Amino acid sequence: MTQRPSSPATPRYSAGEHGAHGDARLSSGVFDRANPGLCTALAPLFGALPGTVLEIGCGTGQNAAAFAKAFPALRWVASDPFPEHRASALAWAAHLRVTLEVLPVDASENWGGMPEIRALGPLSAVFASNVAHITPWAVTAGLLAGAAERLARGGLVILAGPFKVHGDWIGPGNEAFDTQLRAENADWGIRDLSQIEAEARPLGLTFHALSVLPANNRLIVLRKA
Repeated sequence: MTQRPSSPATPRYSAGEHGAHGDARLSSGVFDRANPGLCTALAPLFGALPGTVLEIGCGTGQNAAAFAKAFPALRWVASDPFPEHRASALAWAAHLRVTLEVLPVDASENWGGMPEIRALGPLSAVFASNVAHITPWAVTAGLLAGAAERLARGGLVILAGPFKVHGDWIGPGNEAFDTQLRAENADWGIRDLSQIEAEARPLGLTFHALSVLPANNRLIVLRKA
């Protein structure tokens, strides 16, 4: 299960509900449960990967700061459309004493053409965790389109969260969660790997790997040809 979603026009995390540190840091209860498994799953990919990774929809920024510390050879760049989230990411980076760049990116728009993104140069990877199911499909489609534009050859798209795999649910909890999501917003819902592959393939992004994460989550990896 992930953090309960917010409306499309409001941040998922707020100081009133998720700020308990006396500064700009916001916290998600999901982080402590999910981050160790994510780091383990990402280590074979990031351990030998040089260059720049762009995170789409960083939320509280806890993952971004933790990854910047866990994978110091990478240049980790976080992004989020909401200023509260971006401020939190910077505050977590300061707390962990790591370098983190944070950009204002709405993945449903043409983010690949943003001057700030182009200035990063070819990307080694584009990463998103717990984004696809609590945003309209246009966000995932835009993430893939921008990644295809900005990734270096052989670069990776890495998506973490709850997914269906070729029509099959990963546990009954995810099916119930999907029903809840679609009741709150018809544009949300757990995405199927097949749907993601169909969107990615014409962009030159092909399936590379699928890994198991805790709590019936999965790590989907696509590769730019």
